[in-house]
Amino acid sequence: MFILVINVIYVLLAIAMIALILMQRGSGAQAGAGFGGGASATVFGARGASSFLSKSTKWLAIAFFAISMGMAWYATHRAVPQGPSQQDLGVMA
Repeated sequence: MFILVINVIYVLLAIAMIALILMQRGSGAQAGAGFGGGASATVFGARGASSFLSKSTKWLAIAFFAISMGMAWYATHRAVPQGPSQQDLGVMA
């Protein structure tokens, strides 16, 4: 049950990171400000959305990689080692 909850959180973090990354401005976004596109940045404050979105993306990425490492550790320690008599060698047997 715990692994199912972690997997759901993992997927939601991935979706949130994708959304936040796509909402951020690229390096070429400054060219559109001359045509009236610069006013949309006032929604997040005078400094724009860069600080809020950057910090949010950073913390989501940290959580994403921490859960990834935790799931990898859990998978390696949960694996049951097989002895030579239980191992299926296929054609080599």
